[in-house]
Amino acid sequence: MQIILLEKITNVGNLGDVVKVKNGFARNYLIPQGKAKRANPENLKLIEQQRSELEAAAGAKIAAAQALAEKIEGLALAITQKAGVDGRLFGSVTSADIVAVLKGHGVEIEKTMVRLPDGPLKHIGEFPLTISPHTDVVAHINVTVVGDTGQV
Repeated sequence: MQIILLEKITNVGNLGDVVKVKNGFARNYLIPQGKAKRANPENLKLIEQQRSELEAAAGAKIAAAQALAEKIEGLALAITQKAGVDGRLFGSVTSADIVAVLKGHGVEIEKTMVRLPDGPLKHIGEFPLTISPHTDVVAHINVTVVGDTGQV
């Protein structure tokens, strides 16, 4: 399906690009989320007329993402989880856990912004992670997983 992007989408294209994507991706995600419109002559004219407004909105989103990234850059978080004596966790530390700890620090982010390159954290230790509030903005944090053996 041919669509017109209303914002930059990673691995798809930039604002205003006419791209071909799979039908399901367009129908189920891009169009309902307001990230794209079908590529037809009426929408092409409409996008050209609104291009400056869309670019200004995209610039505002990037500015807000950069402000958030500056706020959390270099932040060190400590998360306590139950662990065995060998250092393996009973469960794991997921992006939802990291979002909850950041909310305690006064930072509101979404789970999709947390990048866990090796999947959930399953051992105690220190892990450098990235937070991506926008496709062009990245902040680095350190998450320390502390084991709670539960022994008295």
